[in-house]
Amino acid sequence: MAEATVVKPKMTEEEFLRLPDDGRKYELVDGEAKEVPAGVRHDAIVMRIGYLMYPFAAKIGFLCASSAGFRMVTGNIRSPDVSLVLRERLPEGQLPEGFMEGAPDLAIEVISPNEDWAELGRKIGEYFMSGSKQVWLVDPQAKTVTVYKSLTDVHVLHAEEEISSDLLPGFKCKVADLMME
Repeated sequence: MAEATVVKPKMTEEEFLRLPDDGRKYELVDGEAKEVPAGVRHDAIVMRIGYLMYPFAAKIGFLCASSAGFRMVTGNIRSPDVSLVLRERLPEGQLPEGFMEGAPDLAIEVISPNEDWAELGRKIGEYFMSGSKQVWLVDPQAKTVTVYKSLTDVHVLHAEEEISSDLLPGFKCKVADLMME
C-alpha cells in the first residue's frame, strides 16, 4: 500500500509579511519562506555598495536594501541585496508601500560562502524575466563582480578593473572598492 503524500499549503504574501523578525533574511519562493544566506561581512559589503552608488542613484531613482521585496513573474518574492529602481518607471515617480511588481532595474547579489548556486542561477533568470536590465553578482572571496546585461551577455570584472553601469550615469569605481578589505 502506497503512503499518502502530504502536501504542505503554500504560504501567502500576507502570511510572509507577518513572519516575525528573527534577524534573518527570507524570500518567498514557491510558496515557502526560504532563508537567504548573509552575515556581518556580507552586510558590510552591501552597505559599502549602497554608499558608493547613492550619490548617483539619488538623481535618477531609488536604492533599496535587502528587505525590499520584488514580485517576480513566477509569483516569488525576491529581495536582492541592493536594488536600483529608476524613477521613470514608477507611477508618479513614487515607490509602492509594499512589494513592488516586477524586478528592480539593477539587482545586486553579494555571494555568501554557503550560497546555493542553483538557486542563485534561478534567481538571476527570474530577475531578467521580471524586467531587470542588469544583475551583478559580487563575489567577495574571488574579488570579482560578474555583470549580467542578459543571460548571454556576461562579463567578469576583477579587483583592479573598473565597474560602471549605463543605468547609473557617472558611477564608476574599481571592483576592489566594493569589497571589505
